[in-house]
Amino acid sequence: MTVPPVAGLLLAAGAGRRFGGPKALVQVDGEPLVLRALRTLTAAGVGPVHVVVGAAADEVRALLPESAHAVLAEDWATGMGASLRAGLAALGALEGTEHVAALVHLVDLPWVGSGIVARVAALATPETVARAAYDGVPGHPVLLGRRWWGDVAKSSRGDRGARDWLAGRDDLTLVECGDLGSGRDVDRPGDLAGPA
Repeated sequence: MTVPPVAGLLLAAGAGRRFGGPKALVQVDGEPLVLRALRTLTAAGVGPVHVVVGAAADEVRALLPESAHAVLAEDWATGMGASLRAGLAALGALEGTEHVAALVHLVDLPWVGSGIVARVAALATPETVARAAYDGVPGHPVLLGRRWWGDVAKSSRGDRGARDWLAGRDDLTLVECGDLGSGRDVDRPGDLAGPA
């Protein structure tokens, strides 16, 4: 599957209060979730990838390879909206880029594989609004055409991220990915056992 030029935005700034610590640092199969998600995005042909950090920023940054760009969300504690705003601002500041869209992924989705990312990213245009769905239930990743970055950043508040902005759109494309994996997130240590 050919992926158009899509920049990656990996949101990894949360403190993981329900989990007991920042999920970016949690290991699954011996690999921190932040590196697992980064590997998934790059294997799907998405890049460059900007990793938004906040809680445990120094520890997360220390894990990242040189190819990843760390972006600090200064107000990360206010919720996912802050991370999304910081990440989109960083992508918008890239000079000489031909990226038509941003693929937004969350660090706590270890069962979203590169096939899912590539399937969603393949729809990229500057006007695209799309997201993965699992058995018809909307999930992540979310694909935002470049045209919408400013609008999404302005509307992103608290822990809802782009949820409200996406909910009101009649041009949102749901990309069924349940045949490729699970969009279930990791909220508590018991969730690491895998999707049900």
